[in-house]
Amino acid sequence: MPRSRLLAALLCVTVIGALAVGQPSSAARTTLGGADPSVIKVNGLYVSAKSVDGGVAVRTASTLEGIATAPKRQVWRDTGGLGEVWAPEIVHHDGLYRIYFAAGTGAAHRMYHISSASPDTGYSAATKVALPDDRWAIDGVPFTYQGQRWFVWSGWAGTTNVEQNLYLARMSSPTTTTGARYVISQPRESWERVVGNPYINEAPEPILDPNGQLHIVYSVNGSWSSRYCIADLRLRSGGDPSYVWDWYKSNGCQFGSHASELMAGWDPTLYADGPGHHTFVLERGDIATSPPSGNRFATMYHAVAKGTPYSWANRYWYTGTAVWWGNVTYRRANVPGATTSTGFGLKFFE
Repeated sequence: MPRSRLLAALLCVTVIGALAVGQPSSAARTTLGGADPSVIKVNGLYVSAKSVDGGVAVRTASTLEGIATAPKRQVWRDTGGLGEVWAPEIVHHDGLYRIYFAAGTGAAHRMYHISSASPDTGYSAATKVALPDDRWAIDGVPFTYQGQRWFVWSGWAGTTNVEQNLYLARMSSPTTTTGARYVISQPRESWERVVGNPYINEAPEPILDPNGQLHIVYSVNGSWSSRYCIADLRLRSGGDPSYVWDWYKSNGCQFGSHASELMAGWDPTLYADGPGHHTFVLERGDIATSPPSGNRFATMYHAVAKGTPYSWANRYWYTGTAVWWGNVTYRRANVPGATTSTGFGLKFFE
């Protein structure tokens, strides 16, 4: 990045600190192979959920890095023959640990929920999450915004695998939604269509920026490709989460290994290929605890080490960091009224 651009960007962020620029000597790959990390912090412990052994396992550790070597506790198994178990997402809400995951085969993938008062034992039987239209759904996660509980997930518009969109619905209970589902993003930008069949928006992760604006940070391009990368949706100030035109999309990915898919001024990774399906390590998984502007905050993502053939089998969990980056303009074509929005974006670091 040119020095003038770097200095200008630094001025846009409050108290960012010297550690928020540059790259470390190597990416912090853990020893934990696999995909789709989900980690939260509760009462000083880091708690993760992972799809493993035909079900879901939980690990707890006193440090984020310790998750990789912590013993796994199997908390749920697919004894009912649901099918593939994908991308468990853990939160702590209303006094219970809650894990949401997709299970099924082919077009039958749906979202399920289990819960327990303890992080690594005593989980309930799986209950299907009742989503509007009952279509193919993966990568779902709940969050509360302005007093309303929401559920965001990746799904199909119809019953065939053409593209994966991001949808929102209001929640009336941990396993029930109310009203319609609302599409908030479709993979229609050129940089979201580098890898197709299908085109993909998936792995949504909600977070609040220092202005209190809601972001849904998500992954694009196939996870089977090194072009997999992380992009951002930012809800306009005062916007309605259920109204697609109130969402503004980053002008490219903000974390990836190919410069051609990245926003101008964002640099490709040096050590990891195809970073994606990340988690923000928030207290209880609650976006109300989203980090303020300033120093870096913890993330985890999956990727493949550069120099290693890119495949699902070669994915590992990586620890990383992110920082809020100010005065970032997002543009979207064909938006009624204003076509740009300026606010906080994200810089990710290996």
